[in-house]
Amino acid sequence: MRIAGVVLAIASFVLVLVTRVQLGKAFSVRPEAKQLVTSGIYSRIRNPMYAFVDLAIAGVILALGLYWLFAVLAVFVVFQARQARREAKVLQDKFGQAYLDYRRQTWF
Repeated sequence: MRIAGVVLAIASFVLVLVTRVQLGKAFSVRPEAKQLVTSGIYSRIRNPMYAFVDLAIAGVILALGLYWLFAVLAVFVVFQARQARREAKVLQDKFGQAYLDYRRQTWF
């Protein structure tokens, strides 16, 4: 389990970096609609950074054998889902139908 956790954490961290690069200037900590990124990993997943951060954390939990931290991760995921909903509203308000079309073609 520890080896699997290390592999998961490293692979997920690399994917976090890739998604950050693909997001480019559209990245912000607060929900902002600078541009609608629909290429690369974002062509399949609307919120890949959240998903890959969660997987990286899960990998670290497995690697360290601190399974009780999965409860903390679950709370963290709830907060991320709320943030993703806020971001979706901002994007829909700015990009309208283009965002709705993008949303239909992607997961989470």
